[in-house]
Amino acid sequence: MNTYFLEQLIATPSALPAHTHPVALSPCVLTIGNFDGVHLGHQAMLAQVRDIADARGLDAAVMIFEPQPREFFAPASAPARLTNLAEKQALLAEYGVETLIVAGFDNEFRSLSAQAFADLLALRLNVKALVLGDDFKFGHDRTGDSAFLRSYGLDVTNLHTVVDDGGKAARISSTRVRDLLLAGDIASANALLGRDYTMTGEVIGGDKIGRTLEFPTANIELKRLKPALHGIFAVDVVSLDDKGEIVADGLTKLANDDNMGITGLRPHSLFGTASIGIRPSVDKAHDWRLEVHFPNLQADLYGLTLQVRFLHYLHGERHYESLDALKTGIHNDVKELIAWRAQQYIQM
Repeated sequence: MNTYFLEQLIATPSALPAHTHPVALSPCVLTIGNFDGVHLGHQAMLAQVRDIADARGLDAAVMIFEPQPREFFAPASAPARLTNLAEKQALLAEYGVETLIVAGFDNEFRSLSAQAFADLLALRLNVKALVLGDDFKFGHDRTGDSAFLRSYGLDVTNLHTVVDDGGKAARISSTRVRDLLLAGDIASANALLGRDYTMTGEVIGGDKIGRTLEFPTANIELKRLKPALHGIFAVDVVSLDDKGEIVADGLTKLANDDNMGITGLRPHSLFGTASIGIRPSVDKAHDWRLEVHFPNLQADLYGLTLQVRFLHYLHGERHYESLDALKTGIHNDVKELIAWRAQQYIQM
């Protein structure tokens, strides 16, 4: 998949002359949105884009926004991210996207009129057709919609809302996935995602508090304002190479022979216990962290890219009155989660 940042493709997006020629992008079928989580509803949209693109000999393309609009307007109250940019890129590529356009959402971009935005699509980005949701709106005056684009001369296909087939057949949305993850209902969230929920990031330096408590952790970079999960979890973790592929036994290769860790539930993984949140016992409010402890492992993991798959929710974050109490709490959590993992192996 080729990724382009819109700012690199256009010099003055708010002043597009009528004679502007397309940039060096292949003619494409485009869909537009946040695509946070790339859930089953998003996947249906991508499949439609792919089908039309294949039938017409065009590229399948997606435009996303960074930051997401609500993060731009109100970062403090914006929804938690299901996927950071790198995670979203990997998922979109997996679902057949050939061209990704990342639009920097700023005051200049949000000020584009509906006409200027349509010019951008047709004259600069070589868009020949679009697949959009029924409620898609654009332009600073919100006058742009599917009907506007059709009148402009673009071919637009509208995809109806995608619902799940359980319960009351509710709309599949990023909001529903966030709510389920926040409640610790990982299985239901996975059902809407069509895959297991994971987070990926580089192991970076932390404050080494876990080491002083005899529970060293890998501090995994989040690259989002705040995560969608909070609490204590059982996880399994794999190492990824620079192409995003799983490294065979990537963690055990680095381990001390006497401390190889505990095997995870998927191939090439190690089992871990994860804490994700603001660590209320450490007194660093709003310092969101994803920290993974690997029982029985001694290895230098700094700089590795790790993919964390969330398996089981134990409980929410707890405030402990002292570091000794925190240490006891962590000990009990690790013991309980190791027991949970052992039970899963019995059932496999």
